[in-house]
Amino acid sequence: MRQLVIKKLEVLLKLLARLTLRKYKPFVIGVTGSVGKTSAKSAIFTVLKTTVTTRMAGGNLNNELGMPLAILGDYETSGGPLFWLRVILKSFRALVWKSNYPKVLVLEYAADRPGDMDYLLSIVKPNVAIVTAVGNLPVHVEFYSGPEAVAKEKSKLVKSLAVDGVAVLNIDDPFVSEMKSLSKGKIMTYGFSDGANLKITNFINRSEFGKPLGISFKLETPDNFVPVKIEEIFGKSQAYAAASAAACGLIKGINLVKISEALGQYKGEPGRCKLVNGVKNTSIIDDTYNSSPLATEAALEIMRDLSAPRKVAVLGDMAELGKYSTYAHEEIGRQIPGTANVLITVGDKAKFIAEGAMKAGFTKKNIYSLSDAEEAKNKIQDILESRDLVLVKGSQSMRMEKIVLEIMAEPDKASGLLVRQYGKWLKS
Repeated sequence: MRQLVIKKLEVLLKLLARLTLRKYKPFVIGVTGSVGKTSAKSAIFTVLKTTVTTRMAGGNLNNELGMPLAILGDYETSGGPLFWLRVILKSFRALVWKSNYPKVLVLEYAADRPGDMDYLLSIVKPNVAIVTAVGNLPVHVEFYSGPEAVAKEKSKLVKSLAVDGVAVLNIDDPFVSEMKSLSKGKIMTYGFSDGANLKITNFINRSEFGKPLGISFKLETPDNFVPVKIEEIFGKSQAYAAASAAACGLIKGINLVKISEALGQYKGEPGRCKLVNGVKNTSIIDDTYNSSPLATEAALEIMRDLSAPRKVAVLGDMAELGKYSTYAHEEIGRQIPGTANVLITVGDKAKFIAEGAMKAGFTKKNIYSLSDAEEAKNKIQDILESRDLVLVKGSQSMRMEKIVLEIMAEPDKASGLLVRQYGKWLKS
């Protein structure tokens, strides 16, 4: 019965979303990829809102129910029956009477399983299609035959473009770069590689006196460049997000200087390589939103770049890797020597990170393997020392934000700083 109600709700929301789009005709920017979608979406919103009314899909509103909800209103999460009734009534009202609908929509297209993209594209095809990255072992690969199949599903967003559309592609990811041939519209590439239409150069994860600060880099076009400095977020993934946002800004006629100024206000999203002050004067790199091999490698690169008296990597299971799981976890472990001084693994799969680290020569006495976030949060304060740099990362199912909550200096600010601080998440 419940599934039948959900199916009927999907049909109704899809109809309302399509009617709303037909009436208000917003410019639609679609974002997909295995990593970096939400950061790109947030950075794009930060840039475009300075010149045009813009709405980005809130939270994880990127699936069969979430995308129509993002089209119908400025929602962060869904709710129960009364919530959906209010959404439906408000949507009908907006169809009858004109409302202050945004000129630009920034939507996230999730493709966790084969066929997901087809359904989302049946709701709305974007004017601009952004593909962030796929990687060799993408998240959700468990539900596909391999990374090539994941890339093929994501590429449908690019194929959907009309001749006046624009594909914005990460040139550094081979799977994404190959999508250039699939677009009927224009192509704009971004990344660190030579040949990118929008090139990232002089990238630095900034720290001073053992304290992490943020990132800085340059964005270069063939005839111009601007410096960009963003505080309290880290990693090349954030530079990629900023570059995709700059591409959208250029498409919408904003000059590079204005784009750089807007990006200086970009705060990033909770749980995506954000700085959180910790107990014992520690610095936490909170990357707890989700995890994949590509994202974990990027997080470890941040740790290598930043200076600190001691570095502690707290790494949880990477989920949905299927037959690649053991190999992927061991490969992450092999990167620990020379990156961290202490390794704390959380979960059964993450024990293979510890094994990989030891095989690569990491000292066993500096490894702690714990069963879950509950056990970890009870022990981690005893492990930490003053001025440690602490990276916390793991898949959503591991609830690694509970560890950050335990060791952050101001837990009363958790609702604004950490992921999953609402509703059902606080009850589990």
